[in-house]
Amino acid sequence: MTAPTTVLPRWTLAVPFIAWIVLGAAYAMPDNVLLLVLVGVALCAAVFAAVHHAEVVAHRIGEPFGTLVLAVAVTVIEVALIVSVMLTSGPEKAGLARDTVFAAVMIVCNGIVGICVTVGGIRHLEQDFQSRGAAAALAVLASLSVLTLVMPNYTITSVGPILSPSQLAFAGVSSLVLYGVFVFVQTVRHRDYFLADVPDEDVHAAPPGASLALLASVLLLVCLVAVVLLAKVLSPVVEVAVQKAGAPPAVVGIVIASLVLLPEGLAAVRAARADRLQNSLNLALGSALASIGLTIPTVAGVFLATGQPLVLGINGKETVLLALTLVVATLTLSTGRTTILQGAVHLSLFAAYLFLSFAP
Repeated sequence: MTAPTTVLPRWTLAVPFIAWIVLGAAYAMPDNVLLLVLVGVALCAAVFAAVHHAEVVAHRIGEPFGTLVLAVAVTVIEVALIVSVMLTSGPEKAGLARDTVFAAVMIVCNGIVGICVTVGGIRHLEQDFQSRGAAAALAVLASLSVLTLVMPNYTITSVGPILSPSQLAFAGVSSLVLYGVFVFVQTVRHRDYFLADVPDEDVHAAPPGASLALLASVLLLVCLVAVVLLAKVLSPVVEVAVQKAGAPPAVVGIVIASLVLLPEGLAAVRAARADRLQNSLNLALGSALASIGLTIPTVAGVFLATGQPLVLGINGKETVLLALTLVVATLTLSTGRTTILQGAVHLSLFAAYLFLSFAP
């Protein structure tokens, strides 16, 4: 057993305060181009610092509670980015939540899972994981995805790919309840479904002390608030950049989802490379579930309160990609064992998603 972690890296201590300094300067000089660039850098750094502090807290409380902390932290960042862009842009960004959630599902299920399985397959040939936990997570993910992203196209109370206020409220509440039941199963009732068959304490550092975990918790909150405010400053710039590049509006959702999921994706890949695919899948699928189960209820509540329209239904092309992704993920996660072949299939679907997003 290695010695417990007693210190945080210096950059994780400095980033929260630097982010707040940059934020103050940006509010004082809102039209300064250099400051807007620094805001973007500070935002990325704050996201990485927030996830690092969440990992410290997660390590303290152990699995599978740790992946839940990470998923919730990442989702808070995602919701902040979505709401800040949508509220500042008006009705023309009514579909941003849909684009971001769909992008998160595709990035996780095809991008992150594909890279993890491929990296693990190259290094370890085959890797094992708990198929019961993965299947449970995928069942919830499939239900939430179809109910929130596909079903709005087929309701008749409201015209277009939107839900009526009562339907939107039902979608938000049902998503939150289903995610809550999953968390209960993951952390209490069937916790063993989400733990590796072989304990991996020998590849982990010892858990940090209580004081260090408390410090990480405080810094996590500081980082999350900074991310929310920095995103509000930067969101108009991201919109303008996408428009000038001639990219479809949905690309903004891909940018947001990629930024939010990048640190957690790197953690999942590191775990797969260390032959801990169970942890990788917990991180990846937990992020996708939190993205829908927490983002949709929050955004629904905000837009029910403001009375603005919220477009949730994806188009036919995206529906086909979602259906194919869920089918392939079911086949991949049903055996409890993966090879490089499954990784290649998921990565090919991810490449198709990216290509068709820029060339619809």
